[in-house]
Amino acid sequence: MLISRALDERVWILNRQGKAAIAASAQGHEASQVACIEALDPSLDHFLIYYRQFTAMLALGTTPEEQLRTFLAKDGEIMSGARQFPLHGSHPRVDLFSFSNVVGTQLPQAVGVALADKMRDSNAVTVVFFGDGAASQGDCHEAMNFASIHSLPVIFFCENNGYAISVPLSKQMAVENISSRAAGYGMPGVLVDGTDIFDVFEATSEAANRARRGEGPTLIESTVERLLPHTTDDDHSKYRRKDDIEGLSRMDPLPITSEKLISINVLSKSDIQMMEKEAKLIVDDATEKIGNEPYPGVETMLLHSDLEF
Repeated sequence: MLISRALDERVWILNRQGKAAIAASAQGHEASQVACIEALDPSLDHFLIYYRQFTAMLALGTTPEEQLRTFLAKDGEIMSGARQFPLHGSHPRVDLFSFSNVVGTQLPQAVGVALADKMRDSNAVTVVFFGDGAASQGDCHEAMNFASIHSLPVIFFCENNGYAISVPLSKQMAVENISSRAAGYGMPGVLVDGTDIFDVFEATSEAANRARRGEGPTLIESTVERLLPHTTDDDHSKYRRKDDIEGLSRMDPLPITSEKLISINVLSKSDIQMMEKEAKLIVDDATEKIGNEPYPGVETMLLHSDLEF
């Protein structure tokens, strides 16, 4: 979580300096993503992610260097050869499926992966992350309906930060909680506090156990706050009240998690301060290394293309 936050902040700065492409911050989502993944087995289970997932990608085994390489479009970028929107593409080493900037496309793809696992008698569970905006897409309905009908081992993990870009949840749907929609598909719907690592871990563990027992999918709604604008190109002061923006820090999962771990004597305040320094050093080193790497050569311009001159 600390490395993710340091990396996230660095990419935002690099964007403002004109060095990095557009970024969608995960600040506010870190605890939700880490706790979900910790409850599963990355060596067995499958994860389909979306664009706001710095933290999930690190938790699954990507490195700060790899993520910076995609934002800076440097030679050797693994996900798309520095030819796509940052972090878009696939990452075979950590079994990350190629994902799109089209909202919600990962949902039916995840159901297809889970169907394949069921046909192979695999014990794997597929987790698909999506936001509240994707919950309003037709792909979401079709995926949940199909998964329920066929009792597929899928966890639909909705990170609800309350905004689909600038559209608040109240303008997207009439229900108060997205998790209540699960009843219409015949699956459990669980509402969790996305800043509480223990709450998220417990709910995800139960959903995974249920899926492995052959009891079908679960919808988990993890409530979080998006601490920054939608992307580096957005200005959330245009659609969020000033007092709302000023109060966002109360939902920052990093100090919340730190306080929880200190209270149960897992870590001390000095431990956390040391880890914060280490995280910043890791990101500093990665920034220097990737910043000095070359861009793709002009001779690679037509790779992966049918064009000829």
